[in-house]
Amino acid sequence: MIPTLYGIPNCDTMKKARVWLDQHGVAYSFHDYRKSGISRPSLALWVVEHGWQTVLNRAGTTFRKLAEADRSDLDDDRAIALMLAQPSMIKRPVLDLGERRIVGFKPEIYAAAFAT
Repeated sequence: MIPTLYGIPNCDTMKKARVWLDQHGVAYSFHDYRKSGISRPSLALWVVEHGWQTVLNRAGTTFRKLAEADRSDLDDDRAIALMLAQPSMIKRPVLDLGERRIVGFKPEIYAAAFAT
């Protein structure tokens, strides 16, 4: 299986992840969830695997611009609904390796994932 890298192309962290993958000869497909969206089942899987607190980018401007009522009392369902409505609120990147996903980019975590 070829890994899928989910995110948006102009994000600095995305660029770092793509450069790392390219420099290490890792073939991958790119899914721009701003253009192509993201499915509820994918988000639900990510939330089950990592928790909404990890998958939802609460530090980003899109989240911070929400009304307080929309930002409070979050749970899995509410967080997923927010991310479906505004995919830029999903932490970037998400690297789908098939059997598991990596949320965010750290070179050492990518290196461990692709160690042979």
